[in-house]
Amino acid sequence: MSVTYIDAIREAQEKLLRDDPRVFLYGQDIATFGGAFKATKGLADAFPGRVFDAPISEDAMIGMAVGAAIEGLRPIVEMQFADFSSIAFNQIVNQAATHYYRTGVPIPLTVRLPSGGTPGSGPFHSPSMDGIYAQYPGLIVLTPATVSDAYHMLIDGVALDDPVIYCEHKFLYRWLKSKSINGDHLPIGQARITRPGKHATVVAYSAMVHEAVRAADRLASDGWEIEVVDLRSVKPLDIDTVLASVARTGRLLAVGEAFPWGGVTAEVISRVTEEGFHLLDAPPLRLNAHDTPVPYHPKLWAAHRPTPESICEALRKLLSF
Repeated sequence: MSVTYIDAIREAQEKLLRDDPRVFLYGQDIATFGGAFKATKGLADAFPGRVFDAPISEDAMIGMAVGAAIEGLRPIVEMQFADFSSIAFNQIVNQAATHYYRTGVPIPLTVRLPSGGTPGSGPFHSPSMDGIYAQYPGLIVLTPATVSDAYHMLIDGVALDDPVIYCEHKFLYRWLKSKSINGDHLPIGQARITRPGKHATVVAYSAMVHEAVRAADRLASDGWEIEVVDLRSVKPLDIDTVLASVARTGRLLAVGEAFPWGGVTAEVISRVTEEGFHLLDAPPLRLNAHDTPVPYHPKLWAAHRPTPESICEALRKLLSF
């Protein structure tokens, strides 16, 4: 029996509720209906009084959770969609992110953000917010790309005394499957070499890891061996693994689904250029979603974000230097 990405998230929350009485879940419709994507299905019945429906007020949701965390609880808040967290931006970046610095009191709060696009989701249900939250000191930003990481990184994140932004990709929810949740369990802040190679490095995270692997598989038929690095978390950022990969390949392509301005891909290239310019045999490239709102139509959506085809095109350009 296979386990899906969304199954792993639900099982992680079930384990956390079972093992730690300080943990509770809070979000819109998560008790009554199991949430918009059924990530909490059945948990309200299994753990009475610890899975709460929230009002349609994201600012109030995070404000309440910050207060609970200050009092020693470990809330997990589900936003229906990642971009809805912008309504709670003040509570996340001005309250949760700075509280330990201001007071010495930790904020063990986890905010689950269903991130990224799916066909037909459109501009209000598709953006990736990882790069925005990564800019703020005090926040941990996790971007699991595998079933095992979806499970273990949520458990590890809730165990931290820092506020965690857990970016789970909606496209992976039921598409990505595994025989088990017990894959290799790496610590938060350590990247993974998903596919070894020697001719170029692709750094990706979240759903883009799978698109990068598909592109690498296609180029393998032409004799190119592409190394794919899964960042796993974008804050902290494992630049050492990235630099070690670039030292082997001499070329770098950074791929992300978020909008291009001031994002994770730009940070990766900046850090590699600053710390490992001597390792590069060609100018580094980056590939992001287009700088437009996310379109509704499935074909337009597919053209808006990086795909195996566009990644292959960028890699061929990189390999031509």
